[in-house]
Amino acid sequence: MFEFLFNYPLTAYRKGDFLFATGWPAWLLVLLIIAAAAGLAWHVRSKPGRLDRRQQLILTAIQAAMAALVLFIFWQPALGVRSLRSQQNVVSILLDTSRSMAIGEDEESRLQQAVAALNDGVIEALSEKFRVRIYGFTGEVERLKSLEEIPGPGQSTRLGESVAGVLRESAATPLGALVVVSDGSDNSGSFSRELMAEIRQRKVPIHTVGVGRTEIPGDTELSNVLVASRALPKSRVSAQLTIQHPGEQKETRLTVRDGDSIIASKDVSLRRGETVQSEWVDFSAGEPGIRDLRFTLEPLPGEEITGNNSLMRVLDVPQGRKRVLYVEGEPRWEYKFARRAVDKDASAKLVTLLRTSTNKYYRQGVDSPEDLKDGFPTTREELFAYDGLMIGSFEAAFFTPEQQRMIKDFVSKRGGSLLMIAGRNGLSDGGWAASTVAEALPASLSNSSTFIREKATVELTAHGRESLICRLESDPVKNGNAWRELPEVADYQRVGELKPAAVVLLEGVSGNERFPLLMRQNYGRGKTLIFATGGSWRWQMGLPYEDERHEIFWRQLIRSLAANSPGPVTLSSDRSLYADDPRVKLRAEVRTKEFETANNAIVTARVTGESDEAVTIEMYPSPEEEGVYEAEFTAAETGAYRIEASAFLGDDLLGREALHIRRQDGVAEDFAPAQNQALLSKLSEQTGGRYWSLDDVAGLPQEIQFSEAGITARETLDLWDMPAIFLLLLGIKAGEWMLRRKWGVV
Repeated sequence: MFEFLFNYPLTAYRKGDFLFATGWPAWLLVLLIIAAAAGLAWHVRSKPGRLDRRQQLILTAIQAAMAALVLFIFWQPALGVRSLRSQQNVVSILLDTSRSMAIGEDEESRLQQAVAALNDGVIEALSEKFRVRIYGFTGEVERLKSLEEIPGPGQSTRLGESVAGVLRESAATPLGALVVVSDGSDNSGSFSRELMAEIRQRKVPIHTVGVGRTEIPGDTELSNVLVASRALPKSRVSAQLTIQHPGEQKETRLTVRDGDSIIASKDVSLRRGETVQSEWVDFSAGEPGIRDLRFTLEPLPGEEITGNNSLMRVLDVPQGRKRVLYVEGEPRWEYKFARRAVDKDASAKLVTLLRTSTNKYYRQGVDSPEDLKDGFPTTREELFAYDGLMIGSFEAAFFTPEQQRMIKDFVSKRGGSLLMIAGRNGLSDGGWAASTVAEALPASLSNSSTFIREKATVELTAHGRESLICRLESDPVKNGNAWRELPEVADYQRVGELKPAAVVLLEGVSGNERFPLLMRQNYGRGKTLIFATGGSWRWQMGLPYEDERHEIFWRQLIRSLAANSPGPVTLSSDRSLYADDPRVKLRAEVRTKEFETANNAIVTARVTGESDEAVTIEMYPSPEEEGVYEAEFTAAETGAYRIEASAFLGDDLLGREALHIRRQDGVAEDFAPAQNQALLSKLSEQTGGRYWSLDDVAGLPQEIQFSEAGITARETLDLWDMPAIFLLLLGIKAGEWMLRRKWGVV
């Protein structure tokens, strides 16, 4: 409609300069309009009739507007624009031929609809003015002779890279515009700011043509799964799932499989009014090995696209037990039952140092007679060999200032976890408020005695309900009941104000008072916890023999101390599953045996695929982070890959770390199947182009004509003959006639 009324597309007005083709000065036009208005005013007032003053003013204004418009036409208004020279420029069409374009809509696939729209006069109109090049793209860009030679559906969409690739190829060509016909899907994960900046620098307008529905009715998608990449053997693992759905009240079922075996399942209620919701599912990590986890939502009745109901993740369950050091200042029940809870744990080994009398200690769980023979470790290397540290009813003065600094650095630099357990000589009563360690704790401590021998019940907090430490049952309702049924503890210690980063997992309740009982915070590379009671052993004594809630709590608490403790070499990748993307980015953080950053290490990664052919690649220091080394390799074949990083400082081996990833093809195209109009609009807006729907794409050739890229020429476009001007003239005259008739002066 705009072009019908004003002769040219909006782009011509946006880019053009207004001028008068006659060359007559604008001031003369203004002067003549003022003179005409004055003459008409005198004429209307001097003519006898039945018009009052207001009617005379209105009539004068209408006639003056008519005269001004006529004079404006005589001055021959025009637009001065730059337009592409005919047949001297190239227009490239980039057609999405990925698998998502094969989705059927209205009895035709998206690709068929796109081809039909282009063949309906668009290609022909473009060919009359430009040299047209046609490309198809999925993972790679392919030059096509015509729209009759479209290749089979590809497994992935690299929209950003494909656009940049065509622009690079056309760097020496007078490219007037690039037309991208796509549903906007880009599942390569590489459409970065840097790539967008490169596209903008080419200064070629990109017109995007959106294909497909912006919403898929009734589609439910498992859009993300957050789960740890590593877990201790037989430990509980919790996964957070993000589900996108139409916002209708429906029921489905979630299953978690390791290979062909179902290891967890739960019913899921899709909530009305919520289009995105999170769900949690717990499962056991199982024995050491690699878990190929598949999370699947049962399809809803009538659901068209089911490929986006499943996601895979890789879970690495390494061999061996993590070591936690527990130092206790006095024989007590808490010590005995905590040891018993993890005595046969396959994932965590508790090494204990129990003071039986002055300068006498009872050691359990040591690997050799030399371990801890002199009591608490006196060197960083000895202490840092452990993954977690527990300190019970032990006064701070027992530890030397250097040992206290070591404990603090064990958390902040080593990345270990520290648990302080209440007791007659623990926390405030043990003088820890004045220690170096106090800074790392999640709560401030008092300088006076806070040990209270009274009964208190234990309740979960909101953070505790989400924590694996406090997960006695997988079901949230059953878990809450399991905690409420526990016997009371008979002692506790007060703590002061919580630190800003601290969260409370358990609260104690005594009468009308509530107080923190189990709290944690991250500190440096590790974390610290306070368990402000030494009476949880009463859960064990007050429950039936077969009830394992006490053991479960302590196993999960001790496992949490050791689970994420890093070694001297920590290896990670940006993802555990690479779907339709073979580029794997590796990151290794390397430290010395004292856990200082190692900036001069030699770091290599050995990559082994399912074909058992190993390739060794070198990792290079990161320019942004000290002690961090990076590398990238291409996982061309699908399947599982084992990657082991080794770090040397001179001839000394600092450490090794292994991880596993999985490569899949033909997966990513099933996700986010609706048209990504936001991405297409952004791409066109930032490059000076325009977003088009298939319904209005016929106006594309004329829009491209006014591109400022390529070879252009200055052109003058007449505006005086626009239909809008003549309609305006007709409207003014008709308005005057209607008013005169109303006033009876026709």
